[in-house]
Formats: sequence, structure tokens, C-alpha cells
Amino acid sequence: MKHLHRPIWAPLLLTIFFIVSLVSPTKHEPADPVNRNSRASSRKLSKPDDKTNHWGRRQTNDNRSQGILELQDALVVLHSIDTPRNRLVRIDKSSGFLGTTAYYVKEIFVLLFMNAPKQEDYLSPQSEEPMLSKPLSKAVRLLESAARQNNSDALFLLAEMNFYGNYTHPRNYREAFRRYHELSSWSGNSTAQYMVGLMYATGIGGAVERDQAKALMYHTFAASNGNTKSEMTVAFRHHSGIGTTRNCNEAATYYKKVADKAMSYSRSGPPGGLALQRDSYRLADEEGGVYGEGASVVSSGVFANKAAPNSDQNAAFDDVLEYLDLLSRKGDLKATFSLGRLHYDGSRTMKRNLRTARAYFLIVARKYWDRTGAVVGDDNDGIAKIASKAASYLGRMFLRGEGTEQSFEKALTWFKRGLPNGDSACQHEIGLMYLNGYGIRKDPVIAANYFKAAAEQDWSPAQVQLGKLFLDQGDLQTAMRYFELAVRHGHIEAFYHLAEISNNGVGRERSCGLATAYYKVVAEKVEAIHSSFEEANRAYENGDIDTALVGYMMAAEQGYEHGQANVAYILDEHKSILPLDGFLPWKRQTSSLLHNAFLALLYWTRSAKQTNIDSMVKMGDYYLGGFGIESDMEKAATCYQSAAEMQQSAQAMWNLGWMHENGIGVEQDFHLAKRFYDQALETNTESYLPVKLSLVKLRMRSAWNTLTNGKIKSIQADPEPKTPLSWSEWLAKFLQDDHPYYHLADADDDSHHHHTEPLIHDPMPGGDDYYDDIEDNIIESVVILSLAAALAFLVWYRQQRQQNNRRAAAVQQQLVQGAVEGGVVEPAGPPQQQQGLPGQQADGGFFPAPGDPEYAQWAAGGIGH
Repeated sequence: MKHLHRPIWAPLLLTIFFIVSLVSPTKHEPADPVNRNSRASSRKLSKPDDKTNHWGRRQTNDNRSQGILELQDALVVLHSIDTPRNRLVRIDKSSGFLGTTAYYVKEIFVLLFMNAPKQEDYLSPQSEEPMLSKPLSKAVRLLESAARQNNSDALFLLAEMNFYGNYTHPRNYREAFRRYHELSSWSGNSTAQYMVGLMYATGIGGAVERDQAKALMYHTFAASNGNTKSEMTVAFRHHSGIGTTRNCNEAATYYKKVADKAMSYSRSGPPGGLALQRDSYRLADEEGGVYGEGASVVSSGVFANKAAPNSDQNAAFDDVLEYLDLLSRKGDLKATFSLGRLHYDGSRTMKRNLRTARAYFLIVARKYWDRTGAVVGDDNDGIAKIASKAASYLGRMFLRGEGTEQSFEKALTWFKRGLPNGDSACQHEIGLMYLNGYGIRKDPVIAANYFKAAAEQDWSPAQVQLGKLFLDQGDLQTAMRYFELAVRHGHIEAFYHLAEISNNGVGRERSCGLATAYYKVVAEKVEAIHSSFEEANRAYENGDIDTALVGYMMAAEQGYEHGQANVAYILDEHKSILPLDGFLPWKRQTSSLLHNAFLALLYWTRSAKQTNIDSMVKMGDYYLGGFGIESDMEKAATCYQSAAEMQQSAQAMWNLGWMHENGIGVEQDFHLAKRFYDQALETNTESYLPVKLSLVKLRMRSAWNTLTNGKIKSIQADPEPKTPLSWSEWLAKFLQDDHPYYHLADADDDSHHHHTEPLIHDPMPGGDDYYDDIEDNIIESVVILSLAAALAFLVWYRQQRQQNNRRAAAVQQQLVQGAVEGGVVEPAGPPQQQQGLPGQQADGGFFPAPGDPEYAQWAAGGIGH
């Protein structure tokens, strides 16, 4: 019967072999806290001397030497400790059929065979002291002994091991806080002060009760010692009013300190500055948003992916690379150039590969130029433009020494090849070489001409350089205009110069708020000097959620909206309306660190204040459901209303419709509920089904409310849209329709008589009398208009006659003066009456003067009236 067991064990052995092949054999080296960047404030070991320790006891040279020796022995033991090797490699389920299969096989294997029952949670402050391995226990004893000798490095190393879990040491946040607090109080270590402030701000692991005032105090101490992370944190707290009142000047001061460091880092390195790597992104965006694909703002409405299912916009990054490589092999130069750009710029999922990028750029360039620079290709398919862009990248790589040796001569050669085709990048780079004298003589005038040509093509680096040149010449308005143009493309130097101008009030009134906003952007763009996103992202991808949460918390406290959203997303336990964690026994257990609804609400709130609409909606959900805080329907409605006002969240509009329908937090109003449901559908067409179902239910409730004469406002008919009428249409409508005002007055009179007099039978209701009234009204209107027109004509006629008389008198006076000057004198005697118009008086008027025999008749009612 043994042969019956072979078909059963054979597949199982194959499965185990497949799973073992997924296990990574590489050794994971723990981070050495002593050599970390955070050790900037740790004291350098020097020659021992006598001093008094923080307990008031005299520390001798022997004690210091003993502490140094114990620290060195402990480091030797720690570096010999191997971390667990059987960590499963990260497999992306979207990397093809095999990758998807391997991903789900790994997940099933972990859930079935590697998901042990919940054990003691060492993150809890009530946990008993865990058992340590012998090497680790020996290293800890040596470090504790060195710490008692006032060795700050040993004390710092113990704190880091307890906080981060380095060298397989179990995490103990309470012990870490005690060590950090001891080190900060004794030596003033800025990193220890920063960590104490972080733990007071978050209360992580229950190590200490949250106290925002103490958090600000310790961060201020660390910032005064030059700790960049604390400078960012203090700036954000003054900017947002966390633990203190809002103070724009303090925020601008601290943000400026970080921005100055950021610019110094950005400008260092090769010509053109360092390439800034961005590691901050929202975890929820990878899943389609907080509410999933199609329901979140980032994946719905105007942000929805409109591409077809077979489009490359829905493909994975590896698939895009494979597709571009296929086109490149077929001779598509655009695809070849795109591959070069992807390898040159890099991404979060692919590191930069400068040598590969250079090879792709050379393939494109050789299709248009030969070795001497002569053009060998035609421009039928726009090859010249693509080749010029490739030349700009090749010249930039030679200028900066990226992937090849630095050569200003070769860089200039490639830039000149791209000039005839008007490539803006080549124009800017040549201008940069003339401005700084890279391989050629300095000439700011020639540089400015090249910068202007590139800036006219909206090339932001050239706009910044032109702005700096105009700023040096004192032309502030022109400089600001170029900086503002470059800001549209997110150029860091443009933000920095505008921040300096706004903060110092140069050429304009000082704007603290604008300066703070610009400084914050500059500080957050240079993540390398203070950000923990890279470590947090790596930990999250490896499944170490606790470590990832700590890293995102640090970024969140520094004011990064992406960090705040990530912390809230990780702590959010209400991602689904039907959670299955409590019903499925094979669901993975999580530590107590990840169960903190109040902290999730706190970071949802901070993220929402930085214009994250989905976070604002999440705030409403927490207030509505009472998660981490007492339920407050009015605050929930306020959150939804604020999110809906942005006209981007269909979820917020639907929630408002539901609240108005049920009278939760707002007045119950069926008509207003329908309006919000309709707006939700207009904002996001993917909400068609839930909106239509809600409208069906709402109309049924509204109809019942109308039938029963309920007090709730039912759904009203929408008013018909009014179209504008032309003059002819309005006049025809006016003559054809009944006059509303007269008809309304007659109706009021009729209603009065209906109650006071008996009805008299009228054989023709609204007959001859009705039409006679209309004709009389029209005739009266025509007569009044005619009289007004006649009066206006008479006034105009009189004015014209008076003007003609004045002109005639002026001409006669000129003739008389000319005759006198010529010696002609008329004989004395009564002046002859000038020939004029019939009825005209001697003075030129038409009305008789007082004393004239006809004056009495005129006054009694003549032509004047």
C-alpha cells in the first residue's frame, strides 16, 4: 500500500521545494546606530580626563577608559549576530502570470503555515522582559556597564536598539524612552531630544502619555542645537498651531533654516546641482485611494483613468519597459529615447542606470549625426527633434560626469549639435557653461541670450537663471516674473527666491504667510537631509509595518502631508464596512502599535488641513461612527460639506445626501438630499448604481411624506430653464399674453366679490368686456408714447433753431468788424432789420419780448405752451 502514498507526497514535496526557492538567502545587515546620520551630536571619543558625572560622582580616567573598552567589545559581539535569513522575498502580484501565481502561493503558505497564534506582545508596556540570545544578552550587559560609566555612545546605542529593534533586540518603547530621556538630560544630545519630543507627540507604544507642549519643548531644544528634523517639526507646529498658538514669524524662521540647508545641498555636487530623489508618496494611492478604485478622489472624476483596458496606461512598469524595448528593437526612435529617459531619471521602482541611459541616447543620436557631426538622417518623422533632445542629455552627462568621465569639451560639442533645431535644454546648458566658465570663457551677456531663447520655450531652469540675472541687476519686477513662470513647473530655486523676496519685503510689502508656504515647499523637496520616507517605504514593502509606521510618523510630525496620510491609512481599521478580521482565524495578527483610532483621526485631520479631500471625508466617517472619539453628527456633516465644496468627492456628496435624507446632523430635507445625490453622479459617473438606488428609495419616502402631509420638505419639481428672448419675440409675447399685473388685480377684486355677492350667470365668461378692456389699455399706451415722442421732437427742433441763429449772428459780427478795419463806416441812423426767418425777432428769438404788443397773447397761451 505504500505506492498509494506517492501521489499524495509528491505534489507536497514539490510545493515545499517551490516555497523554499522563494526564501531569500541574503543576509540582512542591521543598521548600526552608532554610525547613523542621527549620531551627528554624539560626542567623539577623546583622551580620557577627570570630570564629574551627572549623578554627582567623580568620574576618573579609568572609568572612561573602561566604558570605551566595553563599548568596543559590545560592538564586536553585535556585528557577529546574524539576523534571521529566511525572510520571504517581496513578489509583486502585477508582474505577470508567474509573478501573480508566486505571490498568491507565498501568501497562502504564510497564512497556513507561518501564521502562529497570537503570542505575547512585547510592544505593550505591560509585557514581561523577553528572553535574549546569549550573544545579544552579553552585548547588552556590556553596553549597560559602559552606560553606567557615562559613555554616551553606549547609552545612545541601547536606546536605538530598544526603539528600532536592531540586532534582533525586541522593541521596548518604554525602555527606549527612558534611555533617550536620560541621554538628552545629561549630554544635551540633539538626536535624543528629537526622539523624546517624537515620543511625547505620538505616545508611541504607550511609552509615555501624549503631551504636545512637552513635545514642542524638546523639539525646540533639539532645533536650537541644529537638528534638521526638529527644525522642520517646530516650523510645522508653529505653522499649524500644534501645542502652541499659530505664529507665522516663528514658522518662517525655522522653515528658512531648513530651506537654506536644502538649497546648499541642492547646489552642491556637479554643475547644475544634485538630482533630487523623491521618495514620498501615499500608500493609499497605490490601491486606488482611501476608498478604493473609483470611489476615491485620486481615482475618480477628473482624475479617473480614462484609458481603455488594453492601453499601456493600465500596464505595470515592467510591462511598459518590455513594450518600449520591443518597439526600440524595431527601430522606433521615440521608444528608444523614452527608454533612455526612464533609465536616466529613475523611479521609485527602478534605480537610475546612467550607463544604460547613455547607450540609448547614443543610438538615437547616431541615427541623425555621424562621428564628425554631419547630418546623415532626414527629418521625415521628426528625427531631428528627438536627436536634439538626446544630444542635450548626452551633453548633460558629460558636463556633470554622469555615467562617464567629465568633459566640458564633449559636453559643448553635443549641446552645439542640438542648437540648430532649437532645443531648449541645449540652449540652457550652453548658457550655463558661459555663465560659470565651464571649459570656455565667462560671458554673462552671451549666457543671458541663450537663457532667453530657452526661457521663451518655457524651459524652467532657464527662467530661473534669467530671474537671477535680473535680480542681480536690480530689476525686481522682471526677476519675479521669471521666477513665477518657473514656479509653475515646480522648480526649487524659483520657490526659494520668491520666499526670500516675500520674507524680506523686497519691492513689495512683506508677506509672512506666502514666505512660509514657499519655504515649506523648498524644505520638503530635499528629502535626503531629513526625511525617513526611504526607510519607511522599504520596511512597508518588506512587510515590516511597525517599522514603516515609525518612519511615516517622523515624516508626519515634520509636516509632510504624505506622511500624515500614510500613518492614518496604516492605523485605519475601518477600510471595509464588513471587516472579516474577527471571523477568519487565518488572518494575520498585528501588534498593539497598529490599534490606535484616536491617533488615526489625529493624522486624518492634519492631512485634511493640507487639502487632502479623501482625508476630510475620512474625518467625517470617524466623527459619524465615533471611532477614537465621541460621536458628533454635526462635525461629521461639516467635514462632508467642506469636502463637497471642492466639487471633487462624490463620496462626500453622497454622504451629505444620506444625512439630509435621514436628518442626521442636519435638518431632514428630501429635496436637498436629492440635490446632493445628483451632484454625486455628476461628479463621478462610476457612482451610477448607488446613486440611482438611493434616489429610488428617496422618491418613495418623499411620495409617502407628501401623501401623509408630513413636515419634511418633499422633492420639488425642478424649474424649467428660461431661454432669453429677442426684442421681437418679447414684443410679440407682450402683445399676445395677458398683462400679469392688471389681470392679478382683477382677480383680487373678483375674489372679493365672490365672497360678498351672489354669482351672476354670464353667458360668455370673459367675453366682450374682457377684450374691450385690453383694447383700451393698448390705445392708452400708444397715445402716451405718441405724445412723448412729439414733445421730444419739439424740444430738439427748438435747440436746432437756436444753434442756427447763433451761427448767423457770429458771421454778421465778423463781417462788421472786417468792414470797420477796412475803413468803411455806415451812415448813422436806425439800423435796418436783418433779413431772417419768418416770425424771428430782432434778437434772433422767436418769442415776443416784454412790452411787445403780442407779448400778452403769448403769455395767455400762445405757441410757447
